[in-house]
Amino acid sequence: MTGNSLSISDEAFLRDLARSVEQADPWQVLASQLPVLVIAFVTTLILTPVLRRVAIAFDIVDHPSESRKIHTRSTPYLGGMAVFIGLLIALLSSYPLADQLPIGYRVVPHWVVIGLVLITLTGLLDDVTECDSWIKVAGQLIAAAGLASSNVGTKVAAGLLNWLGIGQIPLAPIPGLDVHLDVTNVIGALIIAIFVLGGCNATNLIDGLDGLLSGVVAVMATAFLVLSLVMLTFISPEQIELLIDGMSSPDDAFQNGITLAGARVVLSLALLGAVLGFLPHNFNPATIFLGDCGSLLLGYASVVIILMLGETGQTHLVLAGLIIFSIPIIDTVLAIVRRRIQGQPMWDPDAHHMHHVFKRGLGSVKSAVLAIYGMAMCFGVLGVLLGWLSLSGSVDRKWIYIAFIAIFAVVGFIGVRMGLAQRSNRASGASGA
Repeated sequence: MTGNSLSISDEAFLRDLARSVEQADPWQVLASQLPVLVIAFVTTLILTPVLRRVAIAFDIVDHPSESRKIHTRSTPYLGGMAVFIGLLIALLSSYPLADQLPIGYRVVPHWVVIGLVLITLTGLLDDVTECDSWIKVAGQLIAAAGLASSNVGTKVAAGLLNWLGIGQIPLAPIPGLDVHLDVTNVIGALIIAIFVLGGCNATNLIDGLDGLLSGVVAVMATAFLVLSLVMLTFISPEQIELLIDGMSSPDDAFQNGITLAGARVVLSLALLGAVLGFLPHNFNPATIFLGDCGSLLLGYASVVIILMLGETGQTHLVLAGLIIFSIPIIDTVLAIVRRRIQGQPMWDPDAHHMHHVFKRGLGSVKSAVLAIYGMAMCFGVLGVLLGWLSLSGSVDRKWIYIAFIAIFAVVGFIGVRMGLAQRSNRASGASGA
């Protein structure tokens, strides 16, 4: 786009567009999009009791029948549908508000909204019929493919390869065909799929106490919002050049914008408003649960924001986003490691998740949930702080990699200790019997 094929008017337009993006005021962006948060909050708050009655009428209810379940009374699902409707209406309302964003800002890509619909329907099907796991995986992969087609997260692979010193991988010819394969884009698509599958299932695993997942996501959405606003003040000319080069034509840049900076803010606001509207009904003692419908939805929305952080290949900011998302990741890593140590199937349910341990140690659901909220806040502050320091040039971006590796090395060590202790207890119990 920046070559000789551009006319003088095209170049002038792109210069104006770049100036608009570079000089955007974060507070004006936030103020113009605050209605998105309010709409998501009010819609979800009002609809949740309605969906509760619908769930009871159709017996979409969780009847506690397993010892690992902490709640003792039957509680309806479909809370996730209320969150989804609130989120959807808020995002749809953001399109008319896009006129108030700086020129060059993209709206939330349509495939992101379609992905939210697909993920929600997949979870709803499981809540109602307990569908096969392959159907859930298929729904998540289709949503991931939509993100790739919308150029959400596709540059993460290029950033990772640059950090590893590999750089751009040359196009690979396909034998027998006059076609070349873009290996970097293939790796990017795989990363997107891994993020979607991992994120959706991680949030599903921690949804085990009243108000836990919805509250943790509220904390994470706040941190995502703050980091997204910080990023608005550090968009460099080099990043703008990369964004412009990713457009197919000046018309594409004019019609669709060049950066997801505004879309990150909008999605964070919508997510925050939806979970805050649901939390009063879901906090202990909960009158309604999210169900798989809601837990998968919240995981997907969080992952989309994290992938958007790396729209120009800023892998270190994606890692900052993953640090913010640490609570679901930690619980998943602990579960995988301890089950591996014990020789149990990887996804077998048990009563040793983070929330079970906190509940047993602190003695009540509320204490456990509030303690995990506190942990989520610490990780949120750490992720935002590392992102801000790296953007401002105060610390080298390598410290984000170091922090990320250190956090999950410690988590892996704890998982090994838990697995060995539980294996020893099982062996002692068997010998005593």
